[in-house]
Amino acid sequence: MENLAIFQNAPLILALFSIIFAQIIKVPIHFLFTGQINWSLFTSTGGMPSSHSAAVTSLATAVGYETGFDSPIFAVAALFAGIVMYDASGVRYQAGQHAAMLNKIRRELTVFFRDMKHWNEKDGNEKQEELKTLLGHKPNEVLTGAITGIAIAVIFYTFIR
Repeated sequence: MENLAIFQNAPLILALFSIIFAQIIKVPIHFLFTGQINWSLFTSTGGMPSSHSAAVTSLATAVGYETGFDSPIFAVAALFAGIVMYDASGVRYQAGQHAAMLNKIRRELTVFFRDMKHWNEKDGNEKQEELKTLLGHKPNEVLTGAITGIAIAVIFYTFIR
């Protein structure tokens, strides 16, 4: 039964649960702010809260509970969490902003060249699909994800375990 030991790894289970929880609550949060239901948020990157932040902070918090907040392994997990959250709010967010601008330029060029090149006569396979713009997170999305992950781990270790 050594193979089933992975299902007793609380930090792993909490991190996975945090991802699922963050992805699920994106839909109602989006609805509250926009009045629109967007089911694609279940599987998308970006949005409120950051599932990346929820996962890594839940993982780090659980590792802290398991090994002690003064342990070297907690230090590794906490540093890992910080790097992931920095990347989610910085590099990936900027990549999404660049993709949005490139999509706008592409649309404008399409209109410009339509008459000259007969753009509309081409089938869908000849047209390129737009770049994904929802890649990263705004700082408040990362913070909310981090709080979500920490809260999930604290609730588990305080009330369940």
